[in-house]
Amino acid sequence: MNAADRSGSAGPAEAGADAGAGGSDPIEAHVAELAAVLRGAEREKARMLAELREGLLDAAAELAPGGEPGREPGREAAREAVRQFGGVAELAPGFQRELTVVQARHTSRRILLLAPLLLPCWYLLAAAGPTAHRLPYAAGVLLAHLGGTAAAAGLAAAVFLAATGRLARRLSTPDLLPVMVAWTGTTAAVALALSAFTLTIASLLTSAWPLCALAGAVAIVFHAKIAASARACRQCARPAVAA
Repeated sequence: MNAADRSGSAGPAEAGADAGAGGSDPIEAHVAELAAVLRGAEREKARMLAELREGLLDAAAELAPGGEPGREPGREAAREAVRQFGGVAELAPGFQRELTVVQARHTSRRILLLAPLLLPCWYLLAAAGPTAHRLPYAAGVLLAHLGGTAAAAGLAAAVFLAATGRLARRLSTPDLLPVMVAWTGTTAAVALALSAFTLTIASLLTSAWPLCALAGAVAIVFHAKIAASARACRQCARPAVAA
């Protein structure tokens, strides 16, 4: 079989792969490959990748014969720029670490804002009108402890925010800090979920059931928001811990 026959017998999948490999932009392919392995907030990830793409384009334009920033680079210049910037295995850890810190700060901020609100809810229910309208004693004690747990999580979140803010410019952020933030968020979310369950049961035992039901609904909404953020933080931190 001659070369023409062999070429003609190639399957459409192989031909498409060859065409894609030959026609793809090295810079766009590099950015897409990096985007596929990064985990984190989409907006922050898009910003980081846009900055990388702009830097690669400028470097490739300067490497091209007679090139200057702002001009469309050639394919060989683009490949050289990608080689100089480093492969995905070299760039991904640094990018992922930054995304993880951003997600940890977002989770800490959500814990700090939402978790401590359980204490005011407990206080209002504990002091709601006559004794007959108040929470059962056991439910009040349990809610007080859960509120204290949520408040402690909020205090820890404030420390995490400080450790990843201005303080991080002087001291490096510990690698396990995002994991600690994630588990703190999980603790706060569990406390809120138990509080919602307790309030639901207590609403059946007190005449102030509308207030109990409302507080329980607020607690479950806060639980969902903190739990989702903690889960995202754990997913971001997992590659960093593995590395």
